[in-house]
Amino acid sequence: MSNSKNVVLVHGAFADGSGWRGVHDELTSRGYRVTIVQNPLTSLADDAAATHRILARQQGSSILVGHSYGGTVITEAGDDPRVAGLVYVSAFAPDVGESTGDQLARIPSPPEFVIDPQPDGYGFVSLEHFRAGFAADTTEADAAFLADSQVPIALSIFGTPVTHAAWRSKPSWSVIASDDRAIAPALLRQMAERSGAETVEVAASHVIYITQPRAVADVIDRAARAVSQSGAAASE
Repeated sequence: MSNSKNVVLVHGAFADGSGWRGVHDELTSRGYRVTIVQNPLTSLADDAAATHRILARQQGSSILVGHSYGGTVITEAGDDPRVAGLVYVSAFAPDVGESTGDQLARIPSPPEFVIDPQPDGYGFVSLEHFRAGFAADTTEADAAFLADSQVPIALSIFGTPVTHAAWRSKPSWSVIASDDRAIAPALLRQMAERSGAETVEVAASHVIYITQPRAVADVIDRAARAVSQSGAAASE
């Protein structure tokens, strides 16, 4: 990765890739080539395939970044040989045979986070609880837009176990939102410790990538520099 400046960003459930705009702008201003995966949120296999598709478009290796359920996606897809390192942004990091739901069974989401299941098996975040559970540190207007533009996820995804755990073989970093009300910070810390991730905590809600883009970009930048230095040392 010594000559690579690629970053691939993966969004989570109930959102799309546009929320990464602030992180994208921070990183591109620092010379990175940033590409954003648009997960269909129809199955873990579909989302992993979407991520592999974007990785294949990069020249050289990439830092792969996931937010929330996107962490499950990068855990599954991050075994791709083009991935040099992983960054988890208030994100799940299951082990082989574990699902996103298995992790939530250990430490459930805070009560502010409420999913509204639909008859067709998809789910939204409850409009009534959206800001409190998902985006507490955004403005009312921004929270309303995020709520109104959310992308439903096939709830079966939460029961799908991963078949790869990329953090077991790739260097990892974790950004934890200490005021997260969608994933309990205690669970985020537990997952980061298990994966051996270098961890940074930031006072922010679950949508830390939207409200604290510079802090998130700083960690991605640090990960890219560390991997580049490691690659350069290995080639000497």
